[in-house]
Amino acid sequence: MENAIRDWRGRSYLPGPVPTDRTRMFWLAWGAMAAISPLQYGYAALLAKEATGLTLLAVWVACQAAGALPALHLVRRGRLGVRTSLAAGAALSFAGLAAAAPPLGAPGAFLGYALLGGLGAGLVYGVCGEVVSSWYPERPAARVGLITGAFGYGAMPLLVWAGIAPAATSTAFMVAAVVALATIGTAARHLRLAPALWWPEDVDPRSHALDAARLRTTPEAARQFGPAQALRTRTLPALALILTCAGAVSVFDVIVVAGTGSWGALAVLVALNGASRSVAMRCSELFGRRRVLAAVLTALAIGQVLLATALATPAVVVGAGEPVAAGGPLLWLGAVAAGLGGGAFYPLLASLVREFFGVERAGEIHAVVYSAKALAGAGAAALALFALGTPVTALAVAAALAALPALAIPRLRIPGLPATIPL
Repeated sequence: MENAIRDWRGRSYLPGPVPTDRTRMFWLAWGAMAAISPLQYGYAALLAKEATGLTLLAVWVACQAAGALPALHLVRRGRLGVRTSLAAGAALSFAGLAAAAPPLGAPGAFLGYALLGGLGAGLVYGVCGEVVSSWYPERPAARVGLITGAFGYGAMPLLVWAGIAPAATSTAFMVAAVVALATIGTAARHLRLAPALWWPEDVDPRSHALDAARLRTTPEAARQFGPAQALRTRTLPALALILTCAGAVSVFDVIVVAGTGSWGALAVLVALNGASRSVAMRCSELFGRRRVLAAVLTALAIGQVLLATALATPAVVVGAGEPVAAGGPLLWLGAVAAGLGGGAFYPLLASLVREFFGVERAGEIHAVVYSAKALAGAGAAALALFALGTPVTALAVAAALAALPALAIPRLRIPGLPATIPL
């Protein structure tokens, strides 16, 4: 393009005015992400208590993860509009939440919640992340981290409602369905992608590209990779494996803590699952993505150990013979550690995709990595089924799943650099 500016790496920019509604678009995307949160975290906490519920959750996670990649592919090529994608996501998310409301039978729940709800959430998750990153190219990881945080803690009102009035759980899901339809539908009317190569004119792209302090902690890719090229590297499968292991443990923790009956610990876990994402992104800008990701997964592994110790503590029987949730302070500490580690790895992996493979096709490459969440859902269901008989052993396995990727993270290297360059 004739008016494009190039930096020292050859990346092109087209500086232009910042639209007056950029902030509003960010908050609409944030609201849409919060609206789909009950589909994952609300269902995992309230309804995934037996084999049937766990199977439905695993299928939902697979559909949500698989739905993001084709949606992004079509949106980026102009074959599917943002408005159309989010309108479909609103309708499908409404159907999913309505179908999840008990006591609907299993066949209806499978079609409505697991399939339609999963695909709808995948559409919203993928498109909202792409829109926000396109309008904030100077800090895409931090901004996307904020909206994915809403996907973590957006289920809090539903969990509080169900905790206060368990008999009204069905009504709570129906209200969440209406809220999702209205919120995502509103976002569909206003969200749009930034023009190709757009850059805010109040930030000099060449100075930004040469910022030595930023490059020390968040270096840029050696070159711009396409999805097919990224798949041929060792790095992309490693990132997908990390997401599979950590994603399985993250969903499993919600099911385990909900099973203890401690709604306070569950609320802390879900709230930190979302809030820790933006905090981790800020820390990664100061200390580096890989260091913070290793710390996050370590916290997740420690959380499993604390939860296992808490569940190994005998329950106390009081009053009329009702058992009190076992573990006491250890349960709360485990929920805190698991919450801090159970969500923050998602935006960190997305930012590592940009750091390793470049920004031009980062959305599509991250969607490939994110599709590994389908395996994570199956892993979470398997762990939860295992935990029905031996919860302490299941948590020990979960601790290993979180710890092993943490040990491997320091060996990750930017593809395309000579192997002789030290890590």
